[in-house]
Amino acid sequence: MFNPKMETLPREEIEKLQLQRLRKTLQFLKNSRSKLKEKYRDINPEDIKSLDDLKFLPFTTKDELRDCYPFGHIAVDISQYARMHMSSGTTGTPVINVMTKNDISQWGEIMARCLSCATLTPEDRLQIMPSFGLFNGGFGFHYGAETLGCFIVPAGPGRSLMQLKLIKDLGVTAIGAIASYPARLIEVAKESGFDFRNTKLRVAILGAETWSDEYRKRIEEEMGVKTFDIIGMTETGGVGLGIDCEERAGIHVWEDHYIVEIVDPETGEVLPDNEEGEMVITTLTREGLPLIRYRTRDITKIVSREPCACGRTHLRVDRIKGRCDDMLKVKGVNFYPSQIEAILMRYKGLSPYYQIVLETIKGKDEIIIIAEKIQEGLSEKEMEQLDLELYDFLGFRCKIQIVPEGTIQRVPGKAIRVIDKRKRT
Repeated sequence: MFNPKMETLPREEIEKLQLQRLRKTLQFLKNSRSKLKEKYRDINPEDIKSLDDLKFLPFTTKDELRDCYPFGHIAVDISQYARMHMSSGTTGTPVINVMTKNDISQWGEIMARCLSCATLTPEDRLQIMPSFGLFNGGFGFHYGAETLGCFIVPAGPGRSLMQLKLIKDLGVTAIGAIASYPARLIEVAKESGFDFRNTKLRVAILGAETWSDEYRKRIEEEMGVKTFDIIGMTETGGVGLGIDCEERAGIHVWEDHYIVEIVDPETGEVLPDNEEGEMVITTLTREGLPLIRYRTRDITKIVSREPCACGRTHLRVDRIKGRCDDMLKVKGVNFYPSQIEAILMRYKGLSPYYQIVLETIKGKDEIIIIAEKIQEGLSEKEMEQLDLELYDFLGFRCKIQIVPEGTIQRVPGKAIRVIDKRKRT
């Protein structure tokens, strides 16, 4: 059941509940059928005297979960399996998360909080655009909307003209989508003469990809909506781990269900608040796949543990900068694709479609940035300014290719931002 009062628990009560649930989760895992329980054989839950003791427990990694494929990491008996979802990664053995009925109920609860945080009420009509399949997105939005009491339009992915028709004809007020998809909706809307401002659409809840503040501004201007950044992953129970609110002062993570740590990606040392590092998540209420200190590989920081101006008291993390695996290194410079996106999206003559191509030319690594133009594209002065901005950011020149709109292939699901053609020795 959706209980908004849990979003405003005092800090002292949150931490007391976390400690209680951490001990319970550890005991549950130790007594389970999961192969991961061997990690905690010599650890007594009662020896955890405070949340600070969490740092002495071992990390859990995605490789460990993959090694248990398909169900070796699942804590409950097969008789308790209700459904499953699978990580959306394109490489390596996938990770399966099996959910019990209680897990599904928990998922609906935290997703309802996220939708409420994005200003939705039972009066809203939510059009769900992620897929309803192995990827968890579509079902997460569905369970949340069902718990909150919204009218659900389960559109699924693709068929952009149909998506626009449903938005208008059904009086849809909010959409949930993969972050890059609104760019395609805007493109199809322009081609078909569709005007978002002649609809009741007011909210777009976007996730599953890293997206910049500049891209956010572009979407809001073109669609006339307020956007919200939602986070989550299959391993920790799906989309709904947290979301930003109207204050845009960070992403609220539901601390009665999760403990957040930020660690140094190299050393694993816990970092202080406001220092950027890798987000580590401990689940407190999951049954199928309880996780202690799961290394997400997402880069962010804790921005505040103080109550937000919106009234919610759960800690806030910064918007995800990228994944450890996403970081690119060229000519000794480390950067994330989202940082390039932020520069490109400042130019109105460029579309949200771009690709970063890495190649080895004459023995040296080079960057080619392919960006689509909108109508006339960039003036000569703007091209010079773009070149200068990229040089100031990277510290070296990269090649910029401006191509006609529609050149970059539109693919279902997550956008392909990086193509690495470098020769490996």
